[in-house]
Amino acid sequence: MIKREIEMIIYNIVLQKWGDLKEMNLEVENPKQKDNGDYSSNAAMVLSKRLSKNPREIAEEIVAEVSKDAEYMKIFSKVEIAGPGFVNFYISDEKLFENVLEVLDKKEKFGKEKVGEGKTVIVDYSSINIAKPMHVGHLRSTIIGQALYNIYESLGYKVIGDNHIGDWGTQFGKMIYAYKNWGNKKIIARDPIEEMTKLYVRFHKEAEENKILEDLAREETKKLQNGDDENTKIWKFLVRESLKDAGKTYKMLNVKFDYTLGESFYNDNLKGIVEEAMEKNIAQKSEGAVIVNLDKFRLPPFLIQKSDGAYLYTTTDLAAAKYRKEKFKADKILYVVSNEQALHFEQLIKTVELLGYCDDVEMKHIKFGMVLGEAGKKFSTRKGDTVRLEELISRAVEIAKRVVEEKNPSLSQKEKKKIARTVGVGAVKYNDLSQNRMTDIAFNWEKMLSFDGNSAPYLQYTYARINSLREKYKKENKLDFLIPFKRPNMELLKEEAERDVLRQLIKYSEAIENAASENSPHLVALYVYNLASGYNVFYNSLPILKADKDLGRARIALSDAVGIVIKNGLEILGIDVLERM
Repeated sequence: MIKREIEMIIYNIVLQKWGDLKEMNLEVENPKQKDNGDYSSNAAMVLSKRLSKNPREIAEEIVAEVSKDAEYMKIFSKVEIAGPGFVNFYISDEKLFENVLEVLDKKEKFGKEKVGEGKTVIVDYSSINIAKPMHVGHLRSTIIGQALYNIYESLGYKVIGDNHIGDWGTQFGKMIYAYKNWGNKKIIARDPIEEMTKLYVRFHKEAEENKILEDLAREETKKLQNGDDENTKIWKFLVRESLKDAGKTYKMLNVKFDYTLGESFYNDNLKGIVEEAMEKNIAQKSEGAVIVNLDKFRLPPFLIQKSDGAYLYTTTDLAAAKYRKEKFKADKILYVVSNEQALHFEQLIKTVELLGYCDDVEMKHIKFGMVLGEAGKKFSTRKGDTVRLEELISRAVEIAKRVVEEKNPSLSQKEKKKIARTVGVGAVKYNDLSQNRMTDIAFNWEKMLSFDGNSAPYLQYTYARINSLREKYKKENKLDFLIPFKRPNMELLKEEAERDVLRQLIKYSEAIENAASENSPHLVALYVYNLASGYNVFYNSLPILKADKDLGRARIALSDAVGIVIKNGLEILGIDVLERM
C-alpha cells in the first residue's frame, strides 16, 4: 500500500537524521486538490516542535533525502514542499502502470493483504431472536457485520462470524405453553415463523383475560431450564425451524456465519460468572439482585442476576466474552448492534475489563442508526407492524425486475429474473453500506435502483459495460486477451482522464485498510463509486475500440483492471456483479 510505504520512508529518514522520536503523530493523507500531489504529509510541522526548528527547513531535508534515493524515486515522479512545510508526493508513472499490471495478474486476489496475519477477529452480528420473524431492524446488523467480516478477512485476519441468537429466556415458557395448548407440529413446520408468531400473539391476547397464564408460562420456563425432556424437545424444534426459516433470508443476502452460539450455549456458565464476580468483589447484592457498580466510570450499575435468581442477557454476554478469549484466542471482538444498545455495551466492556476476561482484547461496539421509510419515519407496514426482511428483499427484486424489463425487454425471462435478483438485493445492501453506519438510512426506491448516481445498479452496470467492452475487443482483434500474451504499452496513457483512473486505482488497498481501521464499510463503497465515476468519465471522453491498436490495448488493459477492482470491492460488500445487464 502506497500510503504505508510513504509513512515508512518518512519514518526511516527521521530515524536516520534525528533518531527515534517516539510517539510521532505523522500523518499522510490524500490532498483534496490534485495540484497538491497524490499524498501529503505534515511530518515537518510535527517535527518542528520536537526539534525546535523551522518546518520548511525540515521539509527541505526530507525532500532532499527522498530525491537522492533511487529506490524511492521509482515510486515518485516528484516530491515537493508546499505552504508552511507540507511535503507533497506525486506517484510515478512506473508505479501507476505497475499497479495496473499487478491487478491484471492477480485478478480476484488483488488487494489481499497480510497485515492481520496471526490475529483473530470475532464479529458478532445479526443476532436474531428465535420464534420471531427477521424484520427490517435486523438488516443493518446482518449486512454491516458480513461486510466487516469480509474486510478483515481480505486483510489476512482470521475472522470468526458468530450469530449470537436469542434462544433462551421467559419468552420460551410462553411459546411452549402456547404450543402445548394450541399448536400443531405439522402446521408449524409448513410456515414456522408465521405460525409461531400467531401462537405468541394468541398467548398475549389470552393472558390479558386470564392472568394465570403468565404464571403457567413461568412454570414452563423453569421446567425448560431444569432440563425437562418434553419442553427441551419443543424448544429444540422451535429453534431448528426458526433457523431454517432465517436461513432462507441469509441465503438471499449471501450472509454466512461460522458459529451460531445462542444464549442457551452459555447457560451452564452463568452461575460461575456471578460467583466469580462476587468473589472478586466486583459485584455485590442489591435488594436481592446482583449488580456490578460502575460509578467510577460514570455508568449506571450492571445487573447480572435478578432478585428471583434468574440470569439475564448481560450475564450471557459476559460468559460469551470470556469464552471468545479462551476458546478462539480473540484479539478483537466487534459487536455489530444498533445505537440503542450503546449503554449496555459501555457497561459490558467495563465489566469485562474489571473481571479481567479479555485483557489485550480490543472490544468495540459497532453502532449504527435506524432504518427509515421514504417519508423519513420508522419503516413499517400500513398496520404499523415492522416489515419482515424477506418482504423487503422481495419488493426490491420486484421493482428491479420492472426496471430491467424497461431497459432491456429483449432479455429472456430467465435472464431478467437473475438480473432482477442480483440488482434488487445489491440495491438494498448498497443503500445501507454506502452510507456512514452512524446515520439513519432511508429507503428511496427510485434512487436505490437508479442506473445513474451512487447506487449498486450504477456500479453493476459499469462492471457489465467493461465486460462487454472486453468481449468486443477480443472478438474484433481475434485475441484471447492481454496477459500473458503481450504486455500493453501503458506509457501511451497520457490523457488526464486516464491519469485520474490510474491514480484512483492504486488506492484500493488503502480504502480497505481505512475501512477496517474505522470499522466503516462505507469507505469501501465510496472508493468503488469514485473509481467507477472516474472510469465513466474516461469511457465517455476517449475512444477505446476505435483507438489505434497499441493505445486501444492499453485502454482495454486499464478498463479490465477497473472491472476487476470494482468486482473485488463489491464482493467485499457482499454484492454480486453481472457479466451483462
